Amino acid sequence: MRLWVFGYGSLLWNPGFTPAEARRAVLHDYHRSFCMLSIHHRGTPEAPGLVLALDAVPGGQCTGMAFRAEDAEAEHVLKMLRDRELISSAYLERTVTLQTEDGPQDAVAYVIDPQHDQYVQLDLDTQARMIARSTGGRGPNPEYLYRTAAHLDQMDIVDPDMRWLVDRVRALTVTD
Repeated sequence: MRLWVFGYGSLLWNPGFTPAEARRAVLHDYHRSFCMLSIHHRGTPEAPGLVLALDAVPGGQCTGMAFRAEDAEAEHVLKMLRDRELISSAYLERTVTLQTEDGPQDAVAYVIDPQHDQYVQLDLDTQARMIARSTGGRGPNPEYLYRTAAHLDQMDIVDPDMRWLVDRVRALTVTD
């Protein structure tokens, strides 16, 4: 079994496996968005955080990484990803076609279900306030934001909304 996975958020810095191969990749007609309420990993049902999801947007694009699992590990990696990413039914597992420097590459991606009650569209200030105050089973929501933004910076991916959120969340979490 040959398994490629598209990383666009936490999978960039924590894929959960050692990739056999990695390629910069672009997914068309989606964008990276803090549009999923996190009630498990970066928040709770009482105080949800926000995590990134691929949101369908005609004409949009999201740059990330295509990671290939070792063939012998592919089934194990897919199970691990399903346990992690499909903890609620807010994400849908899809096979998408990525554009890479080596040509088109099919990969598994986790996209938001816009009909799910964890799907939200919030202004940036509301996003920042939610991220600043939330913590879940995998840690503080600001850590998720900062680590993702740092990896996007390392990849030279410019995301003005992400930069604004980082600055605003840092301002909100400064303590005297």
